[in-house]
Amino acid sequence: MSTVSLRKICKSFGKTAVLRDVDLEIADGEFVVMVGPSGCGKSTLLNCIAGLDTVTSGEVWIGGRRVNDMPPKDRDIAMVFQAYALYPNMNVRDNITFGLEMRNVPKPQQAAALARVSELLQIGNLLDRKPGQLSGGQRQRVAMGRAMVREPAVFLFDEPLSNLDAKLRVQMRAELKALHQRLRQTVVYVTHDQVEAMTLADRIVVMNAGRIEQVGSPVELYDRPADIFVAGFIGSPAMNFIVGQARAQPGGTGTLLVTVDGAAFPLPAGIHPSAGQAITLGVRPEHLALAADSPVQLKVDIVEPTGDETHLYGKVGDELVCVRLHERVAITLGQFVPLAWPLDRLHVFDTASGSRLSAC
Repeated sequence: MSTVSLRKICKSFGKTAVLRDVDLEIADGEFVVMVGPSGCGKSTLLNCIAGLDTVTSGEVWIGGRRVNDMPPKDRDIAMVFQAYALYPNMNVRDNITFGLEMRNVPKPQQAAALARVSELLQIGNLLDRKPGQLSGGQRQRVAMGRAMVREPAVFLFDEPLSNLDAKLRVQMRAELKALHQRLRQTVVYVTHDQVEAMTLADRIVVMNAGRIEQVGSPVELYDRPADIFVAGFIGSPAMNFIVGQARAQPGGTGTLLVTVDGAAFPLPAGIHPSAGQAITLGVRPEHLALAADSPVQLKVDIVEPTGDETHLYGKVGDELVCVRLHERVAITLGQFVPLAWPLDRLHVFDTASGSRLSAC
């Protein structure tokens, strides 16, 4: 059983705390992606699972075994790094089987393992080449093959696609997803790219400042972010935020968010912040649309055509807002355009704590 259990993991380098009471349960066969900004602790946490870093306190369990005191070679894990770390003087065949050779695995077993992974990764025609004769994507496949021949309990990936160009990253993401669906082995994957996280993960772990902010499926994190940090990190372009205070609508028909410059934005029904409470309204760029008429007006400062979409950047009142339109539009800079206000798509957060108040 290839489970991973992290219990109250803390890690400090001198007086600097990098991980703070991290608890996480990863099921057998699950693809979990840890994501967050640089310095959030995600790679350090991966290294603690691998045994490359020792934890300051807490427990690491892999496959039902407490592994805190075990060296990496005994943890039944295989790791793929951002740098391919291939031996330049060896061909692909020898790079993949080198670890097996060091463990004195019989030659027939080495050959069988090599045949299996080279077929899975479609690198059978590259076995006699050296790393210098391979493309970036081919080198990454070889690095993955070197990990796969061991048949570990858990695969650990540390930003494996960041050295590839944009087109190749998309291709390798699809191949990784397909490979996991075939093998169903446990994967813990670290990236700073939230698009990778959304497309690859069964569950996403969003980290910030050494703590886990939220764990959930990609859809859960997109539809119901637990706080302002997660809401702003998940989604591209990022969620728009409008800061203000809660006020009752005249006649008590609902609640408004009123900004410092007096702009008023209606909130969804069922949200009841206290009068004068500092709140932050969130709305994703793709949930805004142009309207024939609306009290919410965007003054357009930037128009970005992307082919099948158009991104508009500008201000609503005094707040910077992005609108993602799934169409081509002819809009001039400085033009005011009315926006449809999607009450059923709004997210509302308490500004002081950052926590979610409600969302539809």
